[in-house]
Amino acid sequence: MFDHLTRRTFLGQSARGTGALALASLLNPSLLPQAMALQEKKWRGVVNPLHFAPKAKRVIWLTMAGGPSHLETFDPKPVLAENHNKPMPDSLTKGQQLAQLQGQQLKCFGPQWGFKKFGKSGAEICELFPHIGSVVDDICIVRSMQTDAINHDPAHCFFNTGSTIPGRPSMGAWATYGLGSEAENLPGFVVLTSLGKGGQNQPIAARQWSAGFLPSKFQGVHLRGKGDPVLYLSNPPGVSSEMQNDVVNTVNALNTQFNSTVDDPEIATRISQYEMAFKMQSSVPELVDMSKETQATLELYGCTPGDGSFASNCLLARRLAERGVRFIQLYHKDWDHHGGVKDGVKLKAAEVDRACMALITDLKQRGMFDDTLIVWAGEFGRTPMSQGGNGRDHHILGFSTWLAGGGIKGGVQWGETDEFGYKAVKDVVHVHDLHATMLHLLGIDHTKLTYRTQGRDYRLTDVFGKVVKGILA
Repeated sequence: MFDHLTRRTFLGQSARGTGALALASLLNPSLLPQAMALQEKKWRGVVNPLHFAPKAKRVIWLTMAGGPSHLETFDPKPVLAENHNKPMPDSLTKGQQLAQLQGQQLKCFGPQWGFKKFGKSGAEICELFPHIGSVVDDICIVRSMQTDAINHDPAHCFFNTGSTIPGRPSMGAWATYGLGSEAENLPGFVVLTSLGKGGQNQPIAARQWSAGFLPSKFQGVHLRGKGDPVLYLSNPPGVSSEMQNDVVNTVNALNTQFNSTVDDPEIATRISQYEMAFKMQSSVPELVDMSKETQATLELYGCTPGDGSFASNCLLARRLAERGVRFIQLYHKDWDHHGGVKDGVKLKAAEVDRACMALITDLKQRGMFDDTLIVWAGEFGRTPMSQGGNGRDHHILGFSTWLAGGGIKGGVQWGETDEFGYKAVKDVVHVHDLHATMLHLLGIDHTKLTYRTQGRDYRLTDVFGKVVKGILA
């Protein structure tokens, strides 16, 4: 190739990489690790070295899509129960943003299921979750969450990206951009979805795991839990693995030659993604092959491998974590109970309760719990007022999540809502605070993980967020 280059061109192109590093270090020394990472074929992350010692190596985010009711899960409210079917206090709701109950008569709607104390910590959670109750001393329940968006799609967007405006990078993209991934033959950010038996198949847009303005190689890869995990994973008849490899190498050689002229980061991304896709043709079938899992493990999760259930996806999440994937996000749909919340939550609890316990137990047995951060959260909560007589509307002023492993203090109940479960009133945790805390546990100062685009430095937490130190081990 160099036979066709003049001496001047050869020297200029040879110096370009070194010159870029030198210029970056002179203009802004903090950019040097970023520039060095760009020069490496395997992405090592721009936060190198880490800002402080990490407690977690990876994240498994269990997203309960639709907005689970805190009042039938993790936030007991006896006063609300005592006032069932009575008018909600006007002092709480006057002038507040409501979803579909604006201007309607607001009546208290008491918790539809009882609560029981579990574990040495005596945490009160809904009786529908005995399996989570059995590991409650390993988790931290946050009862004072708040968010900004009251409708599903923007609320998912906000919970994932820290903004209601589509186009920002998702949490998983930020994590892999900042830290890279230990996985050799799998993406650093993987997404799994499941529906369950409720039938409310609200779409989850792929932009929820987008890389936004970050290079596209940091976007999440959606693996399907049922059927072929990735479309076009197998070669067509007559095409061998060797032939496929030859095509990938030839295309990448052409892209590399073109990139030497235009120096476009997206071409470098395309090259790496072609290589990753080829590697996945062998790594993904091995990933989803559960034949080596013991019967005891399958019984622990209560799943049939490959059935597309939340439980099966939890087992797959553990296998992804074992293989070095940095960020694993599970979506389980059908928590949107505008009506029939009593039966709806019972159905959902049966689908997730055992699997959540199994994931924690399995990770502990394998020595992975202490460096895996698990987060359980919906995009918002539900109103303590009734909707249609037996349902609950969307709610953003107070709801519950829980976290476990990866530097989280177990057996803790953090924050409170008022006695009606309407608004967080003590130790309030905003979504930005949750993001800041998650990054902190990964060894990242959330104020320093930035990306410059459109004339300003962006970050996951925007200009907000504080680490919730009270829940840290």
